[in-house]
Amino acid sequence: MVLKTFGWSFAVTALGLVAAVLYGGWEAFGVVAILTILEISLSFDNAVVNAGILKKMNAFWQKIFLTIGVLIAVFGMRLVFPIVIVAISAKIGPIEAVDLAVSDQDMYKQLVTDAHPSIAAFGGMFLLMIFLDFIFEDRDIKWLAWLERPLAKLGKIDMLSACIALIVLVITAMTFAVNAHQHGGMHVDKAQTVLISGILGLITYMIVGGLSGYFENKLEEEEEHEHEAEEEAKKSGKPVSVVAMAGKAAFFMFLYLEVLDASFSFDGVIGAFAITSDIVIMALGLGIGAMYVRSLTVYLVRQGTLDDYVYLEHGAHYAIGALAVILLVTIQYEINEVITGLVGVVLIGWSFWSSVRRNKRLELEGSTAEA
Repeated sequence: MVLKTFGWSFAVTALGLVAAVLYGGWEAFGVVAILTILEISLSFDNAVVNAGILKKMNAFWQKIFLTIGVLIAVFGMRLVFPIVIVAISAKIGPIEAVDLAVSDQDMYKQLVTDAHPSIAAFGGMFLLMIFLDFIFEDRDIKWLAWLERPLAKLGKIDMLSACIALIVLVITAMTFAVNAHQHGGMHVDKAQTVLISGILGLITYMIVGGLSGYFENKLEEEEEHEHEAEEEAKKSGKPVSVVAMAGKAAFFMFLYLEVLDASFSFDGVIGAFAITSDIVIMALGLGIGAMYVRSLTVYLVRQGTLDDYVYLEHGAHYAIGALAVILLVTIQYEINEVITGLVGVVLIGWSFWSSVRRNKRLELEGSTAEA
């Protein structure tokens, strides 16, 4: 069962890690491994959400999502999107960006270094909004209750996440401008670039959230219409074209899943820029990770176990928050990519261990109650 579900993922992992060693030696191997773990961890909640919606689809639409949908997710978001970000930030063509990354790495690194403040500001704000919206939401299951309980109360204030994110952005841009001026380094105009890029990150987050909300509402409407049609058919005893309605609902489900997957992919792709600027290594790590997200989705649908590790979603979001802070700090200061990667992995590992301990405790309490 495990080999059948994860077979392709294991094969892609082996090929990807061999390619990493051939491309950049054992250091590249380590970074690709960290990126893979990070992508799987950050996308675990994606797999859970996908599985919950995918269960409602028929076999045909499930196959469409797991083939065409995965091609869009792997090649569109994980491979093409990082190149587009570099191309826009460095003001060069996408083909030129790939060519430089492979043929003239020194020149490419210089371009990415120059473009880093805008990439970091855009990504930092996008990830920060994901984190803030998560911790300000009141939820039944709390991991770090001492922190999450008071933050959930604060979250009742409207637009708090956006206000805090904008304050952080202004402080970051002003600090960057002051330091650039004092050290006589990069021109103070770069502070404007940081500010504009950060605002664009915030706008992108809101657009993605708006699209997800739109498709979610459409999906609920279609399911409601389908349910009403079924009820009418039962009362009148007449056959109803349920297939067409199911097809329409499934189509909206597919679109909704693609928008969701794109939004979930943003955090992995942008978080990857905090670890490495090499798009070849990035593509290998994120591509392997995306294959595991597909396999996890299939596994969760078949097993029906979506809530075994309840704190993993918390750990993934705290990792997103840490990556957001690191990205904003790297606008001014250099942070080792291994440290950056390990921060996320440690937080997610801790949340997994906490989930296992919670499950054992509940089992023990259940057996004690029975006795």
